[in-house]
Amino acid sequence: MAGWEENRVLVLGHRGFMSKYPENSILAFVEAINAGADGIELDVWLTKDGKAVIMHDESIDRTSSLKGNQKEMTMEELKKADLGLGQNIPTLEEVFEVLPENALINIEIKDVDAVGESLRVVDEFNALNRVMISSFELEALRKTRELNDEIRIGLLIDSEKLIPMIPQLREELKLWSVNVPMEAIPLIGLEKTMQALRWVRSLGLRVVLWTENDILFYKNDNLARIKGLFDAVIANDVERMIRYLKGLGLR
Repeated sequence: MAGWEENRVLVLGHRGFMSKYPENSILAFVEAINAGADGIELDVWLTKDGKAVIMHDESIDRTSSLKGNQKEMTMEELKKADLGLGQNIPTLEEVFEVLPENALINIEIKDVDAVGESLRVVDEFNALNRVMISSFELEALRKTRELNDEIRIGLLIDSEKLIPMIPQLREELKLWSVNVPMEAIPLIGLEKTMQALRWVRSLGLRVVLWTENDILFYKNDNLARIKGLFDAVIANDVERMIRYLKGLGLR
């Protein structure tokens, strides 16, 4: 059974297997697991009628056949939208219903209002050990910790300004990981990125890597060069990532 504490590098499907299937759809999540991923990453908002719904953007415009902001829509309205390949917008409950019980789930909270309902669903499925909650929003992470003392929390980094706050946040939030963008390498350089990763790990925290574009994992053999400094990768193309990590002896 896959767990967060494996001694191989974990692979999570970014919004599922989004390089091949509609992002944040049940099909994309199931196919990521079928392709050998240890788990998936997904994004959660709260609907007008209080459901935890899976959607990356603030609106459904980019990824579905309809338009509107999910916070202003009911689940019934959202279900009418088509994501492609016969997929509709899923709830967090539906994700837990279809994925195998050993699949890891990284819930990225996009909307502070979604924290309570997301944790309720995690409890409903007795899934505490399978879940990591991550967010760029410190308020969402604080609320998560307030409501649940045990769940794993990952701090998503989108700015250098957050780096000096990591030790304090580690204590305050009992952080499990720091979730670092590969974009750091072109922004601050490989050496400075490696120093930061070493420092994060010296604090007893795990490093989870993510990127908007998988190219950054492979460009200049970036992942090979930072081998040993990361614990999990969130990839758009999980098949390619698993092959690559096997080649590096990390799986």
